[in-house]
Amino acid sequence: MAKEYFNPADLKKFGKITEYQEKMGKDFFNWYNGVFKGDTALTEREKALIALAVSHTVQCPYCIDAYTSTCLQKGADEEQMMEAVHVAAAIKSGSTLVFGVQMMNHAEKLSM
Repeated sequence: MAKEYFNPADLKKFGKITEYQEKMGKDFFNWYNGVFKGDTALTEREKALIALAVSHTVQCPYCIDAYTSTCLQKGADEEQMMEAVHVAAAIKSGSTLVFGVQMMNHAEKLSM
């Protein structure tokens, strides 16, 4: 029986990271929860959409699951969520392509 690398049930175990390093784990969760708590300069819905976009950029299946649910709970709809994913994809693509300038510069030097 093959075990999958990504197990959705593991997301529920995330809080257990404090077992191996209690202080750092608690410090992380205090900071993390503070970032997402309440409407500040950004609404909780906006924060969830940003988190969903970043989740796709860093390709974290646990985060994608969590923030898909959070976005829906905070009132985002599927179209807004997909648009956030497209924004993330555009930035990631652009950041890849802009390195093409380095290649072009290097190629020009080698061609001289």
